[in-house]
Amino acid sequence: MVDHQRSRYVGGSEGAPPLPPVGGYAGAARARGGLDAAAGLPTASGVTYTDPAAVRKTGVNAVGLAAISATAVFAVILLLLMLAGGTDALYGVTLLVLQLAIVGVIVAALLTRRGRMLGAIALAVSLVCNVATVGAVGALYSSATQAYGGTKSEQQRHEEAYPGVKDYSPDEALNGPSLDEVQAEGDALMAAIRARLSDRYGYTWVQSGTVDVSPERNGYGGESMLRRYTSTAWTTEQPVQDDARKREVMQAIGEVLLERGLSDLYPLNEIDTGISPDMVAKLYGSTEPSRQHTWEYYGDTYPGPMRFYAYAYDLSNDPTGEFRLQREAIAAQTGEPLEGIQLIVFARRVLPEADRAEFEQRLQEYPGF
Repeated sequence: MVDHQRSRYVGGSEGAPPLPPVGGYAGAARARGGLDAAAGLPTASGVTYTDPAAVRKTGVNAVGLAAISATAVFAVILLLLMLAGGTDALYGVTLLVLQLAIVGVIVAALLTRRGRMLGAIALAVSLVCNVATVGAVGALYSSATQAYGGTKSEQQRHEEAYPGVKDYSPDEALNGPSLDEVQAEGDALMAAIRARLSDRYGYTWVQSGTVDVSPERNGYGGESMLRRYTSTAWTTEQPVQDDARKREVMQAIGEVLLERGLSDLYPLNEIDTGISPDMVAKLYGSTEPSRQHTWEYYGDTYPGPMRFYAYAYDLSNDPTGEFRLQREAIAAQTGEPLEGIQLIVFARRVLPEADRAEFEQRLQEYPGF
């Protein structure tokens, strides 16, 4: 039994492992090469062995490293310029040329096998931080914060902080009525007018809107300490659509203005006031007062700062309905009646009493302005 089994392996090739391929197995060649090298012998069959670890240790691709480094530095420069308010510099020729050069390095890195990963990272960074996107964000940032310091001289920034208004003497603001006095005088004026018209015609009134006090621009790119004032509006609850009654009302208002030291009322809605007929028709609905949806009269305390306006809104002279839509939009916002007589006080370049000392102190930094 034993002899028969032995003859199966010795006497024939049946059951034996297959012959190795020409040149031997790859693993055996590597093992043999390693052993030959360790023994100081030449490798068999001319096979050269390369260690994979040695390939991994050949270093980072220089082009890829240059691409990611240049992109990172350029992104930092763009962000610093944006935060400094240098929006104009972001769109300068120098940065545009640098941007193109960096794009070229990134493309070169993407074309190399070992630098492709770093090139892809650099490309992603450049798509977010580039001249176009950072410049746009910088423009919005500068507009919102007025951070234009990077492009303005010290003289410009000094002028920007001027507390007065260009070509307007600060003495006029200091010697004239203050904002507080204008507001008190305006309130008293409108109270007297309301009383006169209520006694004479039985009108009742609705107050609408809120007092608006906003800074005047100083003419140098900044805000002045002087203020613009707009009072609340007072409007009759009763419509006034008869032309004769409108004129009577305006005459009564003019009487009160003259009694309180203002000028008489002056119509702005008539074509002989210096406004072109086309503009009169556009503003008031027609060149003929009898067909106008709005009458506007004006009085003032010249050379004082207070201005007074009286309006007569009449929806019966609105054949297209466009003016009604405008009045309905305003009424929805302020709560005022759609039509009737309306009174408003307005003033410009007035100084709050509480700001007088600071205004005088800051003016000392601007001799000759």
